[in-house]
Amino acid sequence: MKKSFNFIISGGGTGGHIYPAVAIANELKLRYPDANILFVGAKDKMEMEKVPKAGYAIKGLWISGIERKVSFKNMVFPFKLVHSLLKANSIVSKFKPDVAIGTGGFASGPTLLVCNNRGIPTLIQEQNSLPGITNKLLGKKANKICVAYDNLERFFIENRMVKTGNPVRQDLLFIHTKVEEGKTFFELDKKKKTLLVLGGSLGARKINELVESHLEFFEEQKIQVLWQCGKLYYETYAKYQNRKNVQVFAFIDRMDLAYAATDIVVSRAGASSVSELCIVGKPTIFIPSPNVAEDHQTKNAKAIVEKHGALMVKETELETFSVVLESLLKDKGKQESLSENIKVLALPNATNDIVNEIEKLIKTK
Repeated sequence: MKKSFNFIISGGGTGGHIYPAVAIANELKLRYPDANILFVGAKDKMEMEKVPKAGYAIKGLWISGIERKVSFKNMVFPFKLVHSLLKANSIVSKFKPDVAIGTGGFASGPTLLVCNNRGIPTLIQEQNSLPGITNKLLGKKANKICVAYDNLERFFIENRMVKTGNPVRQDLLFIHTKVEEGKTFFELDKKKKTLLVLGGSLGARKINELVESHLEFFEEQKIQVLWQCGKLYYETYAKYQNRKNVQVFAFIDRMDLAYAATDIVVSRAGASSVSELCIVGKPTIFIPSPNVAEDHQTKNAKAIVEKHGALMVKETELETFSVVLESLLKDKGKQESLSENIKVLALPNATNDIVNEIEKLIKTK
């Protein structure tokens, strides 16, 4: 077997697609220091900034999704697709990958389609309980499909699937040893309960409005809040930084310490967030975003809620939030059972298991 390999990794559009891709690349580089790794993303999406920051080269395709409503963007889509297929064909011809890996997002479509047509082994990593359009399409020809949830046989060929889970940050595996460090880092009152609110890196408008409307409630309940409002909303909510029980962040760099210091988490239900929270094991209230393809966040949350590992409040039911939170705060037994049940669902070795599957594809070439 040759020592140096070429790997193409394609995926992006959101952090939920980018983080797994970078985690897989890091593990490949660890095992094959001489490997050449090239990312392919969408030209105007966040991967064009995040991937180079992680130390990898990236090529951009002129591609985007189809909108649900009639729009000019949909009229342009066929031209974008043809352009992207030609560009992907050129990239693959020059780079000559041994294996192509797709982590979801529209850029992975043209790239892996070209690789499939050339007989290059492909692996896709599906983070959600309901696959996106691109992975549903690519799954028909993929050699291996790494999934994070059960019951995906209706979307993918069963004997090509393996349940690996989603890659997560390794520093989250030992947060139980960092509780005191976390409370000190965020200067928290050790006698009070801490609520961590996460709306994603950009932020979630409905969750931010919910927190703002409950600031007095949090004070009455003697709750201190770590509030990641997102970079799009930071200027709007930074004014609440002066309240003694609230800390407002555009982004939290030390998520390991934030999770460690926290008693209860309120979060969106993106695939990466759900996987992290399973490992963290804190009592969680999911508020899924309804504004995502095929409402997959609600399905992600339901997969945990049905196994008694979390609570869920839909955006259409936010008036019940204070009741749900207050009853959880008062029920120590419920907190403990949610924590135990969500931990059972954790798959902490996902990155290793995915790269093990990639290695099998190398050996079958």
